[in-house]
Amino acid sequence: MPEGDSVYRATARLHQALAGEVLLASDLRVPALATVDVAGYEVREVIPRGKHLLMRLQPPARANPDFAQPALTLHSHLLMEGRWDLYAPGERWKRPAHTARVVLQTARITAVGFDIAQVKLLPTEQEADVVGHLGPDLLGVDWDAQVALENLRAEPQLGIGQALLDQRIMAGVGNVYRSEILFLSRVHPLTAVREVQNLPALIDLAHRLLVVNKDRPRRVTTGQPGTRDPLWVYGRAAKPCLRCGTRIELLRIASTPTGIERDCYLCPSCQPAG
Repeated sequence: MPEGDSVYRATARLHQALAGEVLLASDLRVPALATVDVAGYEVREVIPRGKHLLMRLQPPARANPDFAQPALTLHSHLLMEGRWDLYAPGERWKRPAHTARVVLQTARITAVGFDIAQVKLLPTEQEADVVGHLGPDLLGVDWDAQVALENLRAEPQLGIGQALLDQRIMAGVGNVYRSEILFLSRVHPLTAVREVQNLPALIDLAHRLLVVNKDRPRRVTTGQPGTRDPLWVYGRAAKPCLRCGTRIELLRIASTPTGIERDCYLCPSCQPAG
């Protein structure tokens, strides 16, 4: 799963390139939006909401207010393969054109969304239809540790490894941070939420890890950006634990609510079951 800090950086790049720019042309290459054209709209801002990108568009001014168009939001979710790239006018794309799902052109830049599985266009006042189910965003202005704690405690039977990926509880944690948070907290991923000793500290750690990494090109949980081993356990199956030397194990845990199994890494010595 994409991590909240990756979406934060992608959104920041788009906002810097597009905010205040008028769209000269648009090409929304998804069946439901194939005939829609948002040329003439101004990009007001691009913001993240958990792992969702919200591009808010201001309609062109009209002389007759009776025919005013609503402000729109172009919603996209990158899922596993999606990404947004930026190009100068006429610059050759670095990815196959048939994988482009959204093309937005301004006088200075062309933004192309490749392999984006979810693309929707809706009135800005209806954004809650696509992101209203999310818990507080670890990197958002709405971050509220108390609400996240209450959401976690409302699911006492869930394994903490499942709960951390449930974006309805708090938004922004993906596979990497889940493994790192649990390792640093010395909590086994299959431990039920009700059995985790210090949930507030775990939530605070999740927030601090994402905040410290949100502007880094290289995600690090073990120390400084130049460190040789940037992560404690993620991606290190069968390798020695950096803390105790025990072989790192890999679990496949079904995520909530999708049921899709995701990788979770742990040290059985530092994170004993039970």
